[in-house]
Parts: sequence; structure tokens; C-alpha cells
Amino acid sequence: MKFIHTADWHLGKLVHGIYMTEEQRVVLNQFVELVADEKPDAVIIAGDLYDRSVPPTDAVNLLDEILYRINVELQTPILAISGNHDSAERLSFGSSWYRNSQFYMQGKLTKDLTPIRLNGVNFYLVPYAEPGTVRELFDDQSVHSHEDAMKAIVGRIEKHLNPTEPNVFIGHAFVIGGATTDSERVLSVGGSGCVSQEIFSPFTYTALGHLHSPDAIKHDRIKYSGSLLKYSFSEVSQRKAVSIVQIESNGKLSIEEKFLMPDKDMREIKGCLDELLDPSFYSNQKIDDYLKVILHDEGAIIDPINKLRQVYPNILHLERRIDRVDLKEKQNINLVKRESKTELTLFEEFYHEMTTSEFSQEKRSLVASIIDQVKGEVS
Repeated sequence: MKFIHTADWHLGKLVHGIYMTEEQRVVLNQFVELVADEKPDAVIIAGDLYDRSVPPTDAVNLLDEILYRINVELQTPILAISGNHDSAERLSFGSSWYRNSQFYMQGKLTKDLTPIRLNGVNFYLVPYAEPGTVRELFDDQSVHSHEDAMKAIVGRIEKHLNPTEPNVFIGHAFVIGGATTDSERVLSVGGSGCVSQEIFSPFTYTALGHLHSPDAIKHDRIKYSGSLLKYSFSEVSQRKAVSIVQIESNGKLSIEEKFLMPDKDMREIKGCLDELLDPSFYSNQKIDDYLKVILHDEGAIIDPINKLRQVYPNILHLERRIDRVDLKEKQNINLVKRESKTELTLFEEFYHEMTTSEFSQEKRSLVASIIDQVKGEVS
């Protein structure tokens, strides 16, 4: 059984005011060509097909075109789920009759966790769902975090799972230890949005979406495919790939990566203004890439962005190195100030940020007693 694992297309993505739709079209055309060349038994899309619950028309049309070419023209089964950026209801539309062409779209989590069986492999499609949704769906009041929710889901799958056959889990989650970037939406505050790797131990392979790097975690059987494109400057050093996975009947895995190349990369360049405008420098650059420019000049500069755009038309962000140093110093000062405050003072500041209610003396006394109790237990 051979399948291609991809995720996090984020169609309709807006980066620094620029829609990425045409760049997405370029790499998705490459993806369709890859499917035609590899002739996989299935294509997996592990969530975040769109970047928002109500995507722009161009994004909807692009997804429709690409899925049609893969599923209808190339007659390749598709196994897809919704991610935290998608509208589960919108992606669920038509799912009952999609199956006639082996297009399996699971937009909403349901009690029915029956796998899709293809070529002797069982595929469990588990779309993104909030813990509250899982708690209500399964009437399980012990579910409060994403970890609890995933344990509840996998626990129900395990009741009917055949361990003698290859089993593939398709999900959208933040696995503990994964490396994040600025373009990934936080699932919840603190650590309640994380799930542990051990949860997925019953499965031969776990195909994940959410984190944008194929190197987000290192595991033999749990893998993020990564996003189609670089969607923020925190991703400039990332590789962008899809995974070609082969599973033998005995469960043996082999994984190969294939890389997709956009017309315009997302990069950083640094230097003084005169250096960056020197033909000896930019003649060796792909000047139409999407760029973040960090200027090293310390004095006043007149209209640097327009001067730079005469050479580099797609500058998305410009900053001064001296501004970054000043910001870091301010952050360090604020950190020192914060560390010198008492726990009660810090809580009071937090309280005022979260609510307009008065932090009364009664509340102050109650919080102070709780803090003293906790500190006493710790010591």
C-alpha cells in the first residue's frame, strides 16, 4: 500500500497583505504531477485545507479544481479531514456522495469511528475537535484537555482495532515536543492543547497536520507532512515537502520525501542599504522572492522601503537591526521588573487585564491565602 501524506494547504492564506493563492496553485500543480507519476493508492490530507472557516472564492475554486484532478481524472482515492482553521460543516457538505468516487472527507467528528479500508489498510479519519465537543459527543465528563479528548477517541477506536492489520491514524493535533512557528494558530492556552506521542502507539502510522515542518517531531511512525508553503518568516529555514509512505502487509514502513518548489521563496536578507542596492549583491539574488529585510544602518534613512522595492518588488517586511536591539532591551527590562514583583501583584495585574471588575480587598485576601497555601505546600 502506497499513499501520499500532505496537510496544511491553508488555501486563501493572507501573508503580510498578500494572498498566496497563485503560489499555492504552482505547488499544487506540482503535487498533481507527483500523484500522476507516483500512482499512489491514496492521498491523505490531514487538515487545514483552507486558512479560514469562510475562505475566499479563489481558494474554493482552487481546492475544487485540485481535488477533481486527483480524484476524478487520476482516479486516486482521497482521505481528508478538517483542521482547526477549517469549517467542519462546510467541508462535510457532500461527504455522503463523495464516497462514490472514493473521496472520503471527514469534516465533523462523529461517534462512528469505523475505518476506511483500502488495499488491506485501515484508515481512521479523526478531524480536529475541541475537548468540549468530544466531551459532549461521547458523554464523557472526564474530557477537559486535548490530551483527554484524544485518549477518549483512540480508546474507542482500540475497542474494534485489528492489531494484525496495518492501521493508519489521520489527525490534526499538536504533539508534545513539536516545533512551532508563528503561522500556526494556538489550540489552547498553557499545555492543554498538547497530546502525547504515546497515544498513537496502537497505529502503524500516524499522519498528522497542524505543525508546518516535516521535521517538527522525530519519530519513526508519527509524522507531520508540513505545510505546502512557507507562511511566515519564522518558517524561512524550513523544508517544504510531502511524504510518500509505503506499508507492507506485515506493517513494515518506508517513508520518502518529495519537495515542492514555489515560484517565489520566502527569505530574509540583511545588510546596510547601500550594500543591498549594490548590483554586485543583488545580481546573485532571486530578487522577486518574498523578503524580510533587516537593515544594519544606524543613522536616519530617507524612504528605504521604496528604494529597496525598486530592486526587490516583493518586500513584505522591513525592520532596523537597532530597533530589534532596543526591543530586546525593553523586553529584558520588563522581565526584570516582573521578576521583582510579588505573586499577588502579578495576579492583580493579570486580573485587571482580564476583567473590568474591582479587585476588592476580599478578593485580594482570598488570593493571598491561596498563594501562601501553595507556596507552603511547595516548600
